Amino acid sequence: MAIRNIVKEGDPILNKVCRPVTNFDDRLATLLDDMRETMIAADGVGLAGPQVGMLRRVFVVWDTTDAPEEIPENYEYKFIDFVNPEILAVSEDEETAYEGCLSFPGHNGAVTRPAAVKVRAQDRNGNWFELEAEGLLARCIQHENDHLDGITIMQSSEYFYEDTEEGKKLPVKRKETTDAHSVHGDPGYRRGVPEGPVCCRSRDLRCLHPPG
Repeated sequence: MAIRNIVKEGDPILNKVCRPVTNFDDRLATLLDDMRETMIAADGVGLAGPQVGMLRRVFVVWDTTDAPEEIPENYEYKFIDFVNPEILAVSEDEETAYEGCLSFPGHNGAVTRPAAVKVRAQDRNGNWFELEAEGLLARCIQHENDHLDGITIMQSSEYFYEDTEEGKKLPVKRKETTDAHSVHGDPGYRRGVPEGPVCCRSRDLRCLHPPG
């Protein structure tokens, strides 16, 4: 496995639609393994193909479902590989949370998404599977799936943390939000399970509106 360079803001590949994967071979397995290692090294919870320069419909996520609040050094990560994913259904309930992105360091945007999703995808061997997810995993799947269609938090965010009163100035809201957590990428701190992030995590979580 190897750590790959993460494509950053300004690269046009981030706004292109990815092509389906047709070859399930060693090259695909190597790509997925490298993406896992790159994601963890960058302190992320999800990473999509175009973020490492590959215009293929593939992303990986860290399955935090049973992860402890504080991640020990010898923690064995559980990953889910999504190849040619299709979102089959979403819940009517929506949640708004700040999302960070490894390709847009320093930007944390408030994004409203369905609270639960049902997704169909292939694994690295080409076998189809279906998965129902909610909470952080559901948000992560939707965020990474957006990347495959050239959509980033720069388009999907209603406003950004740096534009809020807590950040720098008052926000310009486009719709009402609740329970939005701010998430900042901050490599080097003790790793913990995030409450509302996607590509970046933080020990410093703030709420726009306190729960309840």
